[in-house]
Amino acid sequence: MIRKVRNGKAQFMGMEVLLLNTVGKRSGQPRVTPVAWFGDGNDAWLSIASGGGSQHPDWYTNLMANPERATVELPGRGAVKIKPYRLDGAEREEAWKLISTLQPRIAKYQSKSEREYPIVKLTPQ
Repeated sequence: MIRKVRNGKAQFMGMEVLLLNTVGKRSGQPRVTPVAWFGDGNDAWLSIASGGGSQHPDWYTNLMANPERATVELPGRGAVKIKPYRLDGAEREEAWKLISTLQPRIAKYQSKSEREYPIVKLTPQ
């Protein structure tokens, strides 16, 4: 269950959460998904597409299919148009170190999966 904490941030399992608004890849219908995020220090949000380990989550598939229609919502702010960018190489490694340090259980989940979890940087437009 998502809950608000005293500082106005939404949290789930000890992680900050935003609402990611996407459009379904096949349906074309609007979708809203709570997604854990981590700050990268550059006014952007990092999210990891774990999807339970075995496959990419629907929000990731929808985001990559229709990136120009995506927005995020945070408590106390309206929807913000974003530009998603999948991190690779050194950028991904740097983000992975940050995320796995802040949430060691994510590294545990990753170690049990055969696929590498995508990390997406969501930058406000």
